Order: sequence, then structure tokens, then C-alpha cells
Amino acid sequence: MGAGHAHKLYRHGHSPVHALPAHCKIAAVFSFVLVVVSTPREAVWAFGLYALLIAAVAGAARIPAGFLLKRLLIEVPFVAFALLMPFVAEGSRIEALGMSLSESGLWGAWNILAKGTLGVAASVLLASTTDLRELLLGLQRLKMPPLLVQIASFMIRYGDVIADEMRRMRIARLSRGFEARGVRHWGVLAKSAGALFIRSYERGERVHLAMVSRGYTGTMPQIAETTATRTQWTRAAALPLAALAVCLLGWTL
Repeated sequence: MGAGHAHKLYRHGHSPVHALPAHCKIAAVFSFVLVVVSTPREAVWAFGLYALLIAAVAGAARIPAGFLLKRLLIEVPFVAFALLMPFVAEGSRIEALGMSLSESGLWGAWNILAKGTLGVAASVLLASTTDLRELLLGLQRLKMPPLLVQIASFMIRYGDVIADEMRRMRIARLSRGFEARGVRHWGVLAKSAGALFIRSYERGERVHLAMVSRGYTGTMPQIAETTATRTQWTRAAALPLAALAVCLLGWTL
């Protein structure tokens, strides 16, 4: 979990949101998502207020709308699934635009789209304002199982290493005049995948031996002790507390 490794979602800044400790932001986003999921789907107005809260946080973090919307495209597969629900769900049906749609399917699609989009937006804001190393340290600070934190750390760090290895192998194939154009070239690609697996396995063994030789016993050293003040916790709690108030109104109105 050393420094110097930034992910593509992170947007460097000096906003009040960037300044909050990572574990405060993780707890706030997790609580916000729980509140959103607990909101009744019939309270359509509540989801509009949640969107305004997300927009307010994005404004405070100085995250451009285009940056946020572009990264929301990750939920496109879920959107496609949700759009199919009114056509395949059972129950009473209504006519709209010349089509017979399931009423329960429409509510289900709205439920998935609204809650899923808000959850993804909150997660994107978290990733956009928190460096990868700080995220891992925040999870560690929140007492997440150390083994899971280590696995995530190694996966993220060496994912880029393997991607670079794949790029070098592709360049080597192209320099030798190879270009995959059909099924008959699948054998070469399969051999490349096998070679990549062997190289990655061997690299992992070498890394593990190097760590053991330096005293690794299954736990990573605590290289930074991140604490949060009461003021920082209060600022982080503003989002989930405001969302909780909206949720309670959604159940009572």
C-alpha cells in the first residue's frame, strides 16, 4: 500500500471533501446507500432530493458534472436489465405508447434505476475524491479483515503490472506481423493467455519470496495512523443524516 499509485477515477483536488479522512467518507457513503435502499420506491420525490444531495457534494468537491456522468456509464448493463422488466414481469398491465407494460415491472425498473444510479454516483464521488492508497488505509481503519485488505491491495497494484505485460505481448505479436482476424487465430491468443498466466504466477512467487525474506509474516505493517476529529466526522455525517431525514419523510408522507 505504498504511495504513488493513483487510479483513473481519482481527481486530484483540495476541496473540503478531498480533505476528509478516507474512513469517514467510506462510512458516510455506506450509510447513504443503506438509507437510499431503505426508501420506499413510491416516494419518487425522495430520490430527487437524494440526487440534489449528491449534486451538492459533487459541487463541494469541485467534480464536474461531465466527469461524474461519464463514469456513471458503468451501470449501463443494469439499465438494460431494468428496461426489460416492464415487458417480462407478471401482474396487472397498463397500456403506454401502444405497448402493454407490467405495472409491477415498471415499479421494479424504477426502483433499480433510481437506487442503483444513486449508489453508483455516491461510489464514483468517493473514488473521485479519495486516493487509492487512502481507500485501503480507510478500510483498514474501519476494521475490515486484514487479509481482504491485503488481497485488494495486491490485486490493484499488480493488475496494472499484468495489463502492461499484456500490452507488451500484443506489441510483440504485431511486430511479427500477427493480427487476430478470425477463429483460426484463437489458438495463438490462447497460447498468449497461457504464457501470461505462467508469467504472472512466477512473478507472484518471486514477490512472495521477496516479502518473506524481508520479514513478512502474513500481516502488513501499519505505515500510517489516520485519525479523524469530531468536526470531520460531523461533516462526513451530513450526507447520510440529510438522506435519513428524507427517508423518514418518505415513509410517513
